[in-house]
Amino acid sequence: MAVSGIGPYDPQNIFARILRGEVPCKKVYEDTYALAFHDIAPRAPVHVLVIPKGAYVSFADFSAKASEAEITGFIRAVGTVARDLGLEAPGYRLVSNTGAEGGQEVPHFHVHLFGGRALGSMLPG
Repeated sequence: MAVSGIGPYDPQNIFARILRGEVPCKKVYEDTYALAFHDIAPRAPVHVLVIPKGAYVSFADFSAKASEAEITGFIRAVGTVARDLGLEAPGYRLVSNTGAEGGQEVPHFHVHLFGGRALGSMLPG
């Protein structure tokens, strides 16, 4: 179910609970600024979610409120995960859904990292 990309942060969302260790995940990477883990319903052979450790609802929220260190650390984490998974040479896709019309399902900013096969058209015709 799609959610709003604005509004107050819900500390009970699934990603907040994963960050607190209340819900397990299949971790790929973690540092000061980000956590990356395998999606529980993968849409490609490689489907990893990268989330910032801060409480940000969406990309709009993150880009407006995160510190420069958080933004830099998060972007570098995404790049590190792509490299570590061997996706640079064949290619990969990054997707971040924001708001109901963008298809956002969890009210915590995150990036989907897809790879492992040719991904085809970016949006359905």
